[in-house]
Amino acid sequence: MSAHRAAPPSPEAQLQWLNKLQRLFSEGDFTATYKFALLIALADLAVEKGTDDGEPLALTFREIATNFVELYWQQTVPYVGLNRPHPQVLVAADSGAEHTLALHQSNGRQAAVVSAIAAFRRLNPGLSLATLRVDDGGPFRPLIGEVARTVAAQPARYLQNLAGQADRFLYEPVVGGLCLLPGVAYCLRRFQPLVQQLARNGWVRQIKAISQNARLLGETDDLEAFLFDTPRQALDQIGAELRKLCKSQCFYCGGRVHEADVDHFVPFSLYPRDLMHNFVLAHPACNRSKSDTLAALPHLERWREYIDRHDDDLREIGDTVGRPADATSSLAVARWGYGNGASGGARAWLRSMEYVPVTPAYLTVL
Repeated sequence: MSAHRAAPPSPEAQLQWLNKLQRLFSEGDFTATYKFALLIALADLAVEKGTDDGEPLALTFREIATNFVELYWQQTVPYVGLNRPHPQVLVAADSGAEHTLALHQSNGRQAAVVSAIAAFRRLNPGLSLATLRVDDGGPFRPLIGEVARTVAAQPARYLQNLAGQADRFLYEPVVGGLCLLPGVAYCLRRFQPLVQQLARNGWVRQIKAISQNARLLGETDDLEAFLFDTPRQALDQIGAELRKLCKSQCFYCGGRVHEADVDHFVPFSLYPRDLMHNFVLAHPACNRSKSDTLAALPHLERWREYIDRHDDDLREIGDTVGRPADATSSLAVARWGYGNGASGGARAWLRSMEYVPVTPAYLTVL
């Protein structure tokens, strides 16, 4: 590596990259949901592992596969609509009557990643996503290896095909993975919410376009929530556990809570992925007032102390409810969010109707 790190891409280069990204969605060949999952995984990993310069970023297929397992985990449960009873039955690729409840993720046969995860969950009913990132995946290692091979053979190979031609504007293949090209990690970090929303919208459209799903979906409007959001039951469990952990006190104002919300400390709209260390207990009024903004420095300092002090407790809660619990990832997300806020002139929520500028001093806490 050279002594001087590459500069971030120019505004013109960023616009060109966004144009290529738009072309990917309009001209790319999407027959399964894998490519959307790969884009989401690359954006998440750029946030967690990248830097705010123009350096390339090497990623292994196992790292990407770990994100794939998280993304598709919920989708191995039969879909019957979020407002109706939800049977906790895991569905095989082609398992007769039960299979009618499974959302297809590709045209033709069920996507191999979904079938592999469903088979793994049937054989390991006691495991949850909380142990996915522990000890290189622990019991998940064989599954991660299988998913990594699928990622390498399919979406990683074909994602950059635009209008029938290869256009390598995101990454180059390397042994055991891929390397984001110079400036790409920066753009994925800079435009992460946009990439996430475009990919999620495309994923929902793809699910609706697959003929095998038509009889199951009907006129539903809760598909996106089923595909990507933490189930309501899990959020209720998280809230109950956080009540015990925090002695029923609101994280933000310190007052006693009767009815409590589970809030994303780094807003979900900014980083739409549920990490256990990013959850805090809040008064509904505080949660509504903070809304989709970053929290001010006193809250950030308290959050850093909170995840350091309760790391083991939060991991245990994550294991109970099946949510990823990784303090390192949550801190990386917070550094990214506050770094963007400081450079973009964002204002952080201090209390109701009171906001303060986000400054570089915030990053010293992280």
